[in-house]
Amino acid sequence: MLEPSHNDELPTIPGKRYFTIGEVSELCAVKPHVLRYWEQEFPQLNPVKRRGNRRYYQRQDVLMIRQIRSLLYEQGFTIGGARQRMSGDEARDDITQYKQLVRQMITELEDVLQVLKN
Repeated sequence: MLEPSHNDELPTIPGKRYFTIGEVSELCAVKPHVLRYWEQEFPQLNPVKRRGNRRYYQRQDVLMIRQIRSLLYEQGFTIGGARQRMSGDEARDDITQYKQLVRQMITELEDVLQVLKN
């Protein structure tokens, strides 16, 4: 997942494996209680929980939070719309690739049919 360009004003993500909720809050300019709420609303956002239910986010979680933040705060999506957008991106890309493959196969079969007719 690439970092969205509109998050340029946010700090660079350090090259470490795990981040606490406080660190993620600063990296994403989102308060910790909002991060906890987003975990309930976005199933794909699921930080590792250890000792005493402490959350540890990984780099992909931080990138995902920045994407969610952008959808909600900058692009004006509702929580439901952002959730749909987050869950639908991969499926839409797969369908687009599938349609392109089918079109290519149809064209090739039409070419074969023309050869057979002649």
